[in-house]
Amino acid sequence: MKYLIGIDGGGTKTKCVVTDLLLAKQFECFGGPSNFLIIGTETVCDTLLKLIDQSKEALKCGYEDFAAIVLGTTGAGRRNDAETLEKAFAEFTEKKGIKINCFRVESDARIALEGAFSGRPGSILIAGTGSIMFGKDAAGNIHRVGGFGRFIGDEGSGYSIGKLGLTAVSKYFDGRCAESALAGIITEKFGITSQEILITQVYKNNFDIASVAPCVLQAAEKGDAECIKIIEQQTDELVLHISAMAKKIAEAVLSVSFIGGIICNPNIFSDMFKKKIKAELPNVKITGPDLTPEMGAVVLAKNLLG
Repeated sequence: MKYLIGIDGGGTKTKCVVTDLLLAKQFECFGGPSNFLIIGTETVCDTLLKLIDQSKEALKCGYEDFAAIVLGTTGAGRRNDAETLEKAFAEFTEKKGIKINCFRVESDARIALEGAFSGRPGSILIAGTGSIMFGKDAAGNIHRVGGFGRFIGDEGSGYSIGKLGLTAVSKYFDGRCAESALAGIITEKFGITSQEILITQVYKNNFDIASVAPCVLQAAEKGDAECIKIIEQQTDELVLHISAMAKKIAEAVLSVSFIGGIICNPNIFSDMFKKKIKAELPNVKITGPDLTPEMGAVVLAKNLLG
């Protein structure tokens, strides 16, 4: 019997699922992180092989029975980076005398896109620590909007919202704005009570800027004018993402699936965002994902077989 393996690699854990050629799930297991740009290819290759070995032992089969394996992971958005890991894994398994039939690396966003629509046309909007949008048209072409990183992009993300929130707090400490519910929330949660502490935390202590995003939402719900302004601005930016993608996909109806707590969970940000989509983009349909990202990797693995 032949199998397909789909792997969803993240910064903290890696999920592996094995199916038959008809995509019926046969086994699943979990491993450590697999962002090779941070922890290196050697560690990631070891994690991947352990997952494959677990699958082999559970199914009582050989390596040759895995027809195709696709890993979708953070850090593989550019093809040359993905090929670096593909080559490293080939060398890693070769040294151990193991032959893997077909191994392909894709970005985590790519497998999420395939999973969300089971390979059909559609688009995903990811708004977590960063933000990016991927879409697939009827001809199978992949389109991208955003994803330029925290220095020049990531609009509507936790990082962007958090950064603007800290800017608002800095103005409060300076006396450039009179009131700030956010400053009180930041003080209570992080112990930041002055200009000096804020500067030290951000520039010397590697402060997690995205962690401020929930505080901004909380303050906006309390009526903080600066935070409401931030949410208005950042939801506008995500609407622009979808509008741009709709032009690229050029379908009568653009199906969009959301990924990320800021836009998936009920809150003042997601509520405002969905209202704007309904009012400004009537051709957009918000839908939940058909399949998990690891199953999206399986779909891509099957496509490799022709």
